[in-house]
Amino acid sequence: MKLRALVVGMGLLCTFSSFAATELRYGLEAEYPPFESRNAAGELEGFDVELGNAICKAAALKCSWVETSFDALIPGLVAKKFDAINSAMNITEQRRKSIDFTQPIYRIPSQLVGKAGTAVDTTAEGLKGKTIGVLQGSIQETYAKEHWEKHGVTVVSYKDQNMAWGDLLNGRIDASLVMSAAGQAGFLSKPQGKGFGFIGKPVSDDTILGSGIGFGLRKGDEATKKQLDAAIDKVRADGTIAKLADKYFPGIDVSVK
Repeated sequence: MKLRALVVGMGLLCTFSSFAATELRYGLEAEYPPFESRNAAGELEGFDVELGNAICKAAALKCSWVETSFDALIPGLVAKKFDAINSAMNITEQRRKSIDFTQPIYRIPSQLVGKAGTAVDTTAEGLKGKTIGVLQGSIQETYAKEHWEKHGVTVVSYKDQNMAWGDLLNGRIDASLVMSAAGQAGFLSKPQGKGFGFIGKPVSDDTILGSGIGFGLRKGDEATKKQLDAAIDKVRADGTIAKLADKYFPGIDVSVK
């Protein structure tokens, strides 16, 4: 009888653990407009914030937000400080070694921001003697270190992108490699960005820069992946992703090819 009760109890436990979650904690780094930042009232705003809320609504989830630095997002996810990374994180093979992802949701090209009119070839040879700023823990940092730093270009990493913009204004760096939408909304469209612009062509390397941006998930969390992938399909089908892209990234094609 005791054995039977144990088996039944284990069966109930397995059944309960297979239920879909009703709450979701997003992890993000809120210093990267227009993806995520805080407004004058201290409220979270941006493309990823609205997208995250829309996906929660589609999945019938109650959502909350946990802030940390970008390079602490993957360790924080693994440590169960939150349930999903929603912070403009590109899906790359390197990151897949540590975490899983939802399907790709959108894609943004990466490009250098520097003094307007600067003619530059975005190769190590073209950037020889230059100092390039990147966000610590980003794929732009990985790209710059692999393609440029190994060949003599100075690469400086920053804890948040605003620090890089400050050094660009002060002339401590020559350019910063960012996702184009972040460069436009976070710097170029502001008064401080006057006299600066995108320089050179967007960089490319699918291995490093990834297949698109999705939500990071803990390894083996198939229940959350299934739940979020279904919700992503809904918000893509009803036009929500396209509407948010038009609002935050006018003129930029964010579709996943």
